[in-house]
Amino acid sequence: MERSTLKNNVPALTALLSIGGGAVLQAIPQSVIPRFDPLLALIPHLNVVLSLAAIGTILAGWRAIRQNRVGTHKKFMLASFALFAGFLVFYLYRVALLGPGEFPGPETVYLYIYLPTLAVHILLAVICVPFVFYALLLAGTRPVAEIYDTRHKTVGKIAAVLWLISFSLGIVVYLFLYVLY
Repeated sequence: MERSTLKNNVPALTALLSIGGGAVLQAIPQSVIPRFDPLLALIPHLNVVLSLAAIGTILAGWRAIRQNRVGTHKKFMLASFALFAGFLVFYLYRVALLGPGEFPGPETVYLYIYLPTLAVHILLAVICVPFVFYALLLAGTRPVAEIYDTRHKTVGKIAAVLWLISFSLGIVVYLFLYVLY
């Protein structure tokens, strides 16, 4: 596809990428997914490291753009997206084969702290996807000088905040499942 075609269809491409990825993943039968138990056991710990790294790259990218270091900002935000994609692949691989993690703690903590935290984490993770794709597509389809005439800054701020909160809550969920109980 030509860059001008992409440039003129950012909202449609955002919707396609946001919805299409989930649909493709749902279509893969569990029987064709190779099972590697040592990796399955390692994924929660690997994903918390990816989450911490993503928080770091998002914050570094935000700082870089505030200092008008556009190239550095771009590198950090692409790294953030790569970390997010890696997290998602590992997470979906584990959930496809093992299902969601069981909460091992007390019922009251489960109902009143863990579940609300998990719900907000998942909701923000889902909501941030279109914002992230939109910001990336705006930046990737235009020269830097043109980006300032788009909604990239506004959408990027929303995406970054949602990402930061979601990754942070994901770490809290990890602590509940693997450290506290």
